[in-house]
Order: sequence, then structure tokens, then C-alpha cells
Amino acid sequence: MTLLQKTEDIIVLKEEKIIADWSADMYEIDETGTEDVAFLLSCLGVTPKRILEIACGSGRILVPLAKAGHVAVGLDMDEAMLRKIPAKAEGVDNITWRIADAIVDDWENGYDVVVIAGNFLMNIVSEEGPERAQQILLEKAKFALKPGGMLYIDYNHTFYPEQWYVHPGERVIWEGTDSHGTTGRMLLCDSTYDAATGLIRSVRRYELETATGEKIRKEMPSVKHYVSLEQIHTWLSEEGFRIEKEYGDYAENPIGETTGRAIICAAVTEE
Repeated sequence: MTLLQKTEDIIVLKEEKIIADWSADMYEIDETGTEDVAFLLSCLGVTPKRILEIACGSGRILVPLAKAGHVAVGLDMDEAMLRKIPAKAEGVDNITWRIADAIVDDWENGYDVVVIAGNFLMNIVSEEGPERAQQILLEKAKFALKPGGMLYIDYNHTFYPEQWYVHPGERVIWEGTDSHGTTGRMLLCDSTYDAATGLIRSVRRYELETATGEKIRKEMPSVKHYVSLEQIHTWLSEEGFRIEKEYGDYAENPIGETTGRAIICAAVTEE
């Protein structure tokens, strides 16, 4: 490796850290809702359970699970997000988290509940490709659960994905200044949806300026796979799950044309 290549790698790593730190702070500012957390807790009941949350992020869901008396374990591959957890979990001793790739790394087993919420089913990024990665999540959830254990899934759902995901041009998703003084915005550009493959394609563009005046402009292609209700039902059945409850919103309405979510509680079939 030449000196120029090393220098370029250092610059890339520095920019990636700046983007990750800024994104983690913007997530904290933007994602302040608690309705989904309250709904999950109501589904879990009061009996303490051993729960694994996949893509626990900054602990928005994980910490309330622990504070409600459950043994909460979280996995996430974003260090900047995980660094947010300790301050929220101060004094809580029934919570652990670690950096991990949900597709590549081991989840361990013996859990009463596996939680895949916060739209992670839609947002997963993996070299396996988005559709295969979604299937792997369900496969790994089965082996992480005790017999009779529950998989809890919560993601954006619509019967008309082309209306939700086709957006020519640019949309500002996040805009603001983080705790390091980096200011800027993240845009989603030229979103398309392919009905034949279920793939949603777009470009995320970061336009940032650090407190020292360093400017960063980075574009990242994004490919996601939209999971239809029929498809998720098929996958769950193939993995030996039995759907026990299913809702279209946090008011417990059934999934329909006017609801916006798929909230599924599925149990591992007793063997």
C-alpha cells in the first residue's frame, strides 16, 4: 500500500466516523416517539422475560425493556449508536449490549422473545442482499428462541408501496447540528420501487460541515426490499412460526388499507 493510499484510507475512515456520529445525534433528535415501545411492552406482559433486540441502536427500545424488569440484550453494528446507551441505562443492571453484525455474528440462544422492530426488517444492510438478509433474520430468530418463544416484528407496511417509495428528486430526511458541532443534512434522492422484485432504490447524500470548517459531501447508494404481508407470512410458516397476533397500528386495528404498520407476534412451534 502506498503512502497516498494510506492517506486516502485515513480520510475515508475519518469521514465515516463524522457521518456516523452526526447520524446518531440526528436519530436521537428525530426519533422521540414512545408509542411503539409502550405497545411492545403491553404485548410482553408483566412476567419478566429474557429478550434479544436486533439492531438495538441507541437503546430507545432496549432500555425501557430493561427498566420494565425484563433481561434485555441488544445487538447492533453501529458503535456511534451504541455509545448512547450507557447514559440511558445508568443504574440498570439487567441490560447488556454488544457490537455485532446481525447476519454474520452469533445471536446465542435461550431467549423468550426476539424483537425486530424500528423498521429494521426494511432497513437491514448486508452483503447477502436485502431480501436474503430478511430471511436470514427469521432463520436466526428461530434458533435463538426457546420452544414456544415469541418473535416480535414491527415495520412500515402498505398495500401500495409504489405510492410510498417512489419520490423523484430530493427529500431532506435529517438536518441539524450534532454534539460535536458538525452541521448539515442528509437527503434521500430519486427513490424508485420495482414491483417485480420489491426493491426500493435511492441515494443517501450527506452534506456536512464540521466545527473546524471541514466540508463533507458523500453519496451512498441504498437498496432495500419491501416485504409484503403474504411474503412475511410465508417465510414465518417455513421457519416453523405460528402467528398469534397481528396488528396494523398501535391501536390494535387489523392490517388494512388505512393502517401503516405490520406488527406481528409469532411463536416458535413447540417441538
